[in-house]
Amino acid sequence: MRPLASRMSGMSGEGALSVFAHARELERQGKSIIHLELGEPDFHPAESVKDSLKRAVDEGKDRYCPVAGVPALRQAIADYLHTTRNLNVSADNVVIAPGCKLSLFMAMMALVEPGDEVLYPDPGFPGYPSITLGCGGVPVPFELRECHNLQPDLREVQSKITSRTRILITNSPGNPTGSVYTDDVQRGLAELAVKHDLLVLSDEIYARIIYGGQFISMLSYPGMEERTLIIDGFSKSFAMTGWRLGYTVAPPRIVPALEMLAVNSYTCVAEFTQYAAIDALKDREGATPRMVGEFARRREQFIRDLNAVPGFRCTAPDGAFYAWVNILDTGISAEELCRIMLEDAGVAAIPGAAFGLAGSDFVRFSFASSPAILREAVERISRVSAAWQKTTAVR
Repeated sequence: MRPLASRMSGMSGEGALSVFAHARELERQGKSIIHLELGEPDFHPAESVKDSLKRAVDEGKDRYCPVAGVPALRQAIADYLHTTRNLNVSADNVVIAPGCKLSLFMAMMALVEPGDEVLYPDPGFPGYPSITLGCGGVPVPFELRECHNLQPDLREVQSKITSRTRILITNSPGNPTGSVYTDDVQRGLAELAVKHDLLVLSDEIYARIIYGGQFISMLSYPGMEERTLIIDGFSKSFAMTGWRLGYTVAPPRIVPALEMLAVNSYTCVAEFTQYAAIDALKDREGATPRMVGEFARRREQFIRDLNAVPGFRCTAPDGAFYAWVNILDTGISAEELCRIMLEDAGVAAIPGAAFGLAGSDFVRFSFASSPAILREAVERISRVSAAWQKTTAVR
């Protein structure tokens, strides 16, 4: 039998999905599991969005449609970005895809040549290095350290730029850390991109989930209009995870390449979901601000409770809905700690190394669950914490 393509050996899965699979198997065996491993809001789309979907199907909007997306949705996204991020983009620069992850994949397929280096945050979304390797590129991490408040270190980023560096990936608010890049950091990254003629993939999927302050897009900075691709979608801000609806905002010269990749892969995104997405962007019911307000309350409760667990140390995130917990003081590895929590306490969380080597001493919890569930999760963890308190005592 002939082997698989070599690109497959470099690509990797996602730790969250692996933990989820193990947790589901334990559930099938009858164990009660609290799922804090997946980045999925426990909300659902607003009623008007679901009504729009039904109406679109009833009106026969279930046909092939333009490859780049329904024109009305592309315009609605341009309007939305102007309203929420003060960006002036053309609808012609928007390309709709079946999911934010595929938007990222297509962008990298269009831009990465074999041997090209791609700078990406570590810890960060596992797809960044995996897709880079799948495209024949070389992933080059820059660390998000506690001593720098989980912000990119501009000096480190500068030091890692070479003649082969082609792309800089930014993610703010970030997964898994919840960090929001400061204006000074983003401005510095933009200046490096201009100086070294880098393309920037700005992953802004959590842009609306921010706790205080104003979100600033990488596209806002001088010289970035011709080199920045925004990756965004509807999963997080509009609780539409299963709808698989994402988009890229790209410079005009890159849009035809994204359309060509779409033609050769998914052809187009389901028409009826696109019409419903227009209603989501209008958000007449204020569903997104209400959801973010609830996340803010959960954040306050959950971070306080986690910090009471022996060996846990966590700073409240500025965005997204993840608690990034330093567990070094437990005296055991993040992998062993997550095993104990899952198998003995029935709480599923992700070892930080699943997001890169810089996350080895951390665990990621999602607080996109109800306050009651989050409270019970911490109570369960506290009950099994004796397992690592004994280890710490021995040390």
